[in-house]
Amino acid sequence: MSAPVIVWFRQDLRLADQAALAAAADQGPVIPVYILDDLTPRQWAMGGASRWWLHHSLASLDKSLRAKGSRLVLRRGPCADVLADIVARTGARKVHALHHYEPWWRNAEKAVAGQMELCLHDGGLLLPPGAVRTGGGGLYRIYTPFWRALNEQMPPLAPMPAPDDIPAPNRWPDSDTLNDWNLLPDAPNWAKGFAEDWAPGEDHALARVADFVEEVGDYPDARNLPSVEGTSRLSPHLHFGEVSPAHVWHRISASRQDATIYLKELAWRDYAHTQIVSLSTYGSKNARDAFDAMPWRDLRGAGGDFTAWKEGRTGYPIVDAGMRQLWATGWMHNRVRMIAASFLIKHLLIDWRHGAHWFWDTLVDADYASNSVNWQWVAGSGVDANMFTRIMAPLVQSEKFDAVDYIRRWVPQLQDVSPAHIHDPDSFGARPADYPAKLIGHREARERALAAYRSMRPD
Repeated sequence: MSAPVIVWFRQDLRLADQAALAAAADQGPVIPVYILDDLTPRQWAMGGASRWWLHHSLASLDKSLRAKGSRLVLRRGPCADVLADIVARTGARKVHALHHYEPWWRNAEKAVAGQMELCLHDGGLLLPPGAVRTGGGGLYRIYTPFWRALNEQMPPLAPMPAPDDIPAPNRWPDSDTLNDWNLLPDAPNWAKGFAEDWAPGEDHALARVADFVEEVGDYPDARNLPSVEGTSRLSPHLHFGEVSPAHVWHRISASRQDATIYLKELAWRDYAHTQIVSLSTYGSKNARDAFDAMPWRDLRGAGGDFTAWKEGRTGYPIVDAGMRQLWATGWMHNRVRMIAASFLIKHLLIDWRHGAHWFWDTLVDADYASNSVNWQWVAGSGVDANMFTRIMAPLVQSEKFDAVDYIRRWVPQLQDVSPAHIHDPDSFGARPADYPAKLIGHREARERALAAYRSMRPD
């Protein structure tokens, strides 16, 4: 039997349209490997909610591999060291993997390539960063022209089916067990509600795509209605690579309904990854240097407000509903994410990075590129961003997008407040005794935020 080859799984936990797996299966016995590396990412090690998802996704992947005559080898430690050990013990001649563009994955790829033959394949995005360029040859910084240029190269290549079988090596390397990693929370189990909303794994991802094909026509309006939750809910499946964006594009664009708005959102993932390739510190550094002078409130004085925001006790029902949904399910409706982020940044004048790190720990779809670019979009500090002076009014947003049922679901203290008053019970004298008063009034918060912005721009 020829020497085995390794497939290094990361955020690509699927068998279909998996170019690294397809290439390896054509070359000989395959050793599929997933490495839990908490050292290389440093402060960007996977958060708690993502670890819950990872546990179930890896279990699903291993089951799918075993149905093809293979299995998943689990190891823990720095990726390059672990892969070098497996190569030494098995005689594997090369490693196949998909490209990933987070700064720690790029560093890991360099370290691996320095010790063994590493074959990298595309497939995590519609197009790899750099494939979409301006007329001058640079990377796009603004989304709208990026979308136009990307769309000219669509559709992506047709997705490949999963291999019929995956040849196994004569001898398997040692493997951890999934339970060894303690990815699931215990004492307390704060994720007990996650399973009611989510089913990780490739089969469930494909089923969700099929369901959304029937819903995409409603998406342009329904995506803004928290009470309907008319979004695709594909974000964690895409982040963990349980389904390829090419598969999603082909299935959704084949719908008889106009899917343009959703396809633009899918393309935003590519745009966000292009930005982190251009500026790898996007998650921790303002993309616009002027914002380095923003006088954010120090958490030594604003820590109570930050805690109230995290716990859904701001006195603004739409914000509180979103933050409670996040804690209970590991996810938040996209419209409400913008409202909650804007509230932290502009109403509470707390640095966007604190909110981004909270989302990193609590979202099952925590994605470095999307999370960082979206937070900086709201803050106004991103390369393509909303103006800081455009301050979202959460009370107006709540009424405009008919969040009554959403608020009642996630803020039970307001169950009996009338639809006319539920968006702003304080102002109508309808606030129940067990629901908190507003941390700050909207007008006061707006004036404080604008004053802070003017102070960093003395001109």
